[in-house]
Amino acid sequence: MHIPSGLRAVGPVLGCAVLGLALTAAPAGAADRHSQQTGQSSRIARAALPAGDGWGSADGGTTGGSAADAARTQVASTRAQLVAALGGTQGTDSTPKIVYIRGTIDLNTDADGQPLSCADYATDGYTPAGYLAAYDPGVWGRTAEPSGPLEDARAASAARQAEQVQIRVPSNTTLVGIGGDARILGGGLLLKNVDNVIVRNLTFEDAADCFPQWDPTDTSVGNWNSAYDSLSLSGATHVWVDHATFTDGRNPDSAQPLYFGRPYQVHDGQLDITNGSDEVTASWNVFTQHDKTNLVGSSNTSKTDPGKLRVTFHHNAWEGTIQRAPRVRFGQVDVYNNYYAADDPAAYDYSWGVGVNSQLVAEKNYLRLSGGVSPAQVIYNWGGTAATVDGNLVNGRPVDLLAAFNAANPATPIASGAGWTPALRTRVDNPAALPGIIGCNAGAGRLH
Repeated sequence: MHIPSGLRAVGPVLGCAVLGLALTAAPAGAADRHSQQTGQSSRIARAALPAGDGWGSADGGTTGGSAADAARTQVASTRAQLVAALGGTQGTDSTPKIVYIRGTIDLNTDADGQPLSCADYATDGYTPAGYLAAYDPGVWGRTAEPSGPLEDARAASAARQAEQVQIRVPSNTTLVGIGGDARILGGGLLLKNVDNVIVRNLTFEDAADCFPQWDPTDTSVGNWNSAYDSLSLSGATHVWVDHATFTDGRNPDSAQPLYFGRPYQVHDGQLDITNGSDEVTASWNVFTQHDKTNLVGSSNTSKTDPGKLRVTFHHNAWEGTIQRAPRVRFGQVDVYNNYYAADDPAAYDYSWGVGVNSQLVAEKNYLRLSGGVSPAQVIYNWGGTAATVDGNLVNGRPVDLLAAFNAANPATPIASGAGWTPALRTRVDNPAALPGIIGCNAGAGRLH
């Protein structure tokens, strides 16, 4: 029995029973010709999001590729096989399809499966040493973003990497990992302007950007910013992300060097939901050892996000994450029955970001905070005005987290009441039981 490290520390979990997770069968279709190959029950691969299970179940629900015929039910073990099974690189083939992922698919590989390095993507004279020399604040200053030949070369190099490591997923698709070791390594999946996608039982590891951009105007001290998410939703609707694990793996943020006195940030989000994405459910996932974990909303001035970004997070675990769990703009976002572990005060910033015009509901969650982390840190005000925060436990005890935030931040208070009441919840557990329930059942490799 494996329980994520942050969950183990809560205490012994005896008799870790696999939950009877509801799986709604799709209408009968062609026989699954890969059922013996995959070892997966077609009940899982052809499952639809259960009715009433979060925002993803609204307005017709999320069925993914459950109607796929035998010809569109395929197994992928390499990048080339994955792209072919999805119908090509453009992400426009909306024919229902099921794609099983077997083993590790390393996206930093060429057409013959040979590894690619950052140097293979570099073009137009880009070198890390040259970029650092050109935009050192002592040379470039701190009042303008980088521009000129080396910044253009960095952008061109980044575009070459993006073409390789961002795999577009089309509408009406289900991707499901086989067993406990299915993994997308070195990049991620891009769901852009698509509808009806299911992603289950996959580990996403180390979507690292080889070409971070230095921005001396990002805060008073400057920041390095990266471009790739492990799973990116941009204008995507009706999406269910379930039983996935997101990690930086062998390349954690904490191991990155400092340049210009700032961490060289090679990772962006683990699961980001932006640009008018809508009706999304994220359930039973593990987000671990990462900085900018979940962004909901594109910018404070977005014209596409208002009225959209309806997202549900339930029965997920955030372990050792620094911030954005999630950070929300505009959307009606329901965050209930999740587990949080903040063990390192020096590495923890906040969990719930209350942003511009956000309508965040955070209820009945369990938070384990180390002695150096104050309950007042759990919330951060990114320009929001109100939120519903109720029924949460901190280290096993009820704590009014909104009151704690307001007491510590009298200049930027957040009013109680998000202005809406979530109705799409199939089960609500006692938060005291969440360390055991989520520890036994969340993340990749738990579906049978």
